[in-house]
Amino acid sequence: MKKIIISKNAPAPIGPYNQAVMVGDMLYTSGQIAINPKTNELELDTIESETTLVMQNLKGLLNEVGMDFSNVIKCSIFISDMNNFARINEVYGTYFTSDYPARETVEVARLPKNVNVEISAIAVKH
Repeated sequence: MKKIIISKNAPAPIGPYNQAVMVGDMLYTSGQIAINPKTNELELDTIESETTLVMQNLKGLLNEVGMDFSNVIKCSIFISDMNNFARINEVYGTYFTSDYPARETVEVARLPKNVNVEISAIAVKH
């Protein structure tokens, strides 16, 4: 049975989708971008701060269902410029301590609202 997950600690959807969906013990998040959930504004100052906000939005969704980054089993990262990969990866890596999730990173031509990075996650309760 699927359950729609809604969190005030992640941005509201900007289209016909939900922030996350829980199916059994599995959480599937929508791609998160650097929208501040408190102001509903984009924050694109640096690629590091943008990535941090994306990860904080993912954290808000995980926390909503009693999970954290140790529950994440897979991430998908979409970036507009592969030249930013190392800087994005450095921030991303600070959210995981061990047993890193599976992941792919893909350069795309364009992302919603012209952001530089979008990340989604799949997590499972321990």
